[in-house]
Amino acid sequence: MLTKMSQLHELVKKAQNKRLAVAVAQDDNVLEAVSKANKENVVDPILVGDETKIKKIADEVKADISKFRLIHEADVEKAAERAVKLVRDKEADILMKGNLGTATLLKAVLNKEWGLRKGDMLSHLAIFELEKYHKILGLADAGMNVTLDVKQKLMVINNSVDFLIRLGVEKPKVAVLAAVETVSPDMPVTVDAAMLAKMSNRKQIKNCIVDGPLALDNAISMESVHHKGIVSEVAGDADLLLAPDIEAANILYKALGFLANSKAAALIIGAMVPIVLTSRADSDETKLNSIVMAAAVN
Repeated sequence: MLTKMSQLHELVKKAQNKRLAVAVAQDDNVLEAVSKANKENVVDPILVGDETKIKKIADEVKADISKFRLIHEADVEKAAERAVKLVRDKEADILMKGNLGTATLLKAVLNKEWGLRKGDMLSHLAIFELEKYHKILGLADAGMNVTLDVKQKLMVINNSVDFLIRLGVEKPKVAVLAAVETVSPDMPVTVDAAMLAKMSNRKQIKNCIVDGPLALDNAISMESVHHKGIVSEVAGDADLLLAPDIEAANILYKALGFLANSKAAALIIGAMVPIVLTSRADSDETKLNSIVMAAAVN
């Protein structure tokens, strides 16, 4: 069972360093994060971007990049393309967003000729170590897909379950969140959840157990489960929370990150390799954890 973020750190320390391609690397937060990850023997960074700006920023933040491979490309779109092609050509194992818009990076990632498209859909997966929960808790999709129909929710579940299994979570338990734990035709989210639960029950969803609708307390609190008399393999013991839309997921992501004293990591998954997209609002610890999370599955 994966219970602490430190388990992932220990796992990657025992493995060979992964090669991390950073698209448009002239960013202070990114250079600090990759420099620290390199010092902890997690990754060997490949910095793609404006060489002069990269070196200037590295000096300003005292990030030692002297041993890093540096590829000069001042044009942002071309730098994104070059970083993606490094991964495509197996010269890098992980992709990381630097100082460019997410849309620009994803345009390169999804290029039909040389991009990193693998399945039908990319999605966002966050994991949290929480003081009041007994294991690592996953959350999808807080940063990629705005709205999800049942088919798309199934794709997000499949992406997330596959990744969690690769992190060492055996047969993840997936809680499909709603405001209530009962099915109501007036609340379409509960109907979607019930459909996914039945699909899981009929073995149409593989390698995991899915149940819903479940309110948040029912998904993570065994006390709430007993109080409400809920009978479920998932309730009170979820490995993954599937939120109904990006608003709910993003609010929960930030609440857990800023109010719950958690340790967090997050990636875009579903491509050929994990993609690290850190926010300036994320802590240095979260940025490092995100790189470690990516390195742990390659």
